[in-house]
Amino acid sequence: MAKRLRAFLIAGLGLLSLNAIAAAPQKSPEEHVVLIVCDGLRWQEVFTGAEAALLNGEAGGSWAPVAELRERFWAESTGDRRARLMPFLWGTVARQGLIYGNQAVGSVAHVTNPWWFSYPGYNEMSTGVADPRIDKNEYGANPNTTVFEWLNGQPDLNGKVEIFGTWSVFHDIFNESRSHLPVRSGANLVDAADRSPTGQLLRELYGTTTRLEGEDPYDSFLSVALREHLKAHRPRVMFVGFGDTDNFAHSGRYDLVLEAAHSFDAFVGALWQQMQALPGYRGHTTFILTADHGRGSGPVEWKDHGVEQKGSENIWIAVIGPHTPALGELHDVAPVTQAQIAATVAAAVGKDYGAARRDAAPPLAAALSRH
Repeated sequence: MAKRLRAFLIAGLGLLSLNAIAAAPQKSPEEHVVLIVCDGLRWQEVFTGAEAALLNGEAGGSWAPVAELRERFWAESTGDRRARLMPFLWGTVARQGLIYGNQAVGSVAHVTNPWWFSYPGYNEMSTGVADPRIDKNEYGANPNTTVFEWLNGQPDLNGKVEIFGTWSVFHDIFNESRSHLPVRSGANLVDAADRSPTGQLLRELYGTTTRLEGEDPYDSFLSVALREHLKAHRPRVMFVGFGDTDNFAHSGRYDLVLEAAHSFDAFVGALWQQMQALPGYRGHTTFILTADHGRGSGPVEWKDHGVEQKGSENIWIAVIGPHTPALGELHDVAPVTQAQIAATVAAAVGKDYGAARRDAAPPLAAALSRH
């Protein structure tokens, strides 16, 4: 009898303990967001894939044989063609998230700054407001506070916001000296303090690679540096800027633009898989993909962008994450703007950027509507 009573009491205490654990307030999981930019990638390539008129050495400046380009990137249907170019975007993001910007089906995404090139675009997407004063890429330190600097000032996010990119101008765009954000871009993308075999190899390759523009490394360096960083660090908010698509377009090499877009898609897919494999990130990470500007059209103007190249104001925006409904390619919707990205970044981690900056554009409502 005593043994049965003792067993009953132990079982009762166990149930009470379990009930107490269940009743205790549970800590909400931390949300994460990554804004990833593919510099100057046109909405036309994103939504319709390779352009037939540019798959040559005349208009497209391609060195690769036409037959080889067509074998790799061409298909008769638009759906197949764009999936060949960007399989992760269309195989994962479009199925689990949403994409704005296909003007052929009534979805317009555009910049609001009057200049239609890089620095003004990065400022607009990261502050939520276009600043007409920023009228050149050599403008210098950004006088505006970005959403990344603002988020880093929040007690629960301080020290958990990081900037990565190939373009050295990101040091100015995110005003590193004022914001104290860790900006790894240009020459310091490769961590000089990293003594690991990978770190040493990256430094050797960076030092011996003939770069296309100044100090800026190629996108492949960014992809490896970022993946290595995430093995030891767990930022909650990141900006990641890839630049090869824009550089090769300015060089007039459409074959390399396609290669760079395809590689960008693979880099983003690898980053998504890496983060989804980590318990802290899995199911609690939002990716926002976009471009800083569009480009012109036709056999010449596709190489450049700006107010003289009509269509350079048009961009694309894709979102995937735990709060993003699986709406896919959006049709017949109200236009959205680049300025809305800043508040969307903040909302993805539960912050109201508009309360701090009243003139900032609101977040993309559809992108974070699932609860």
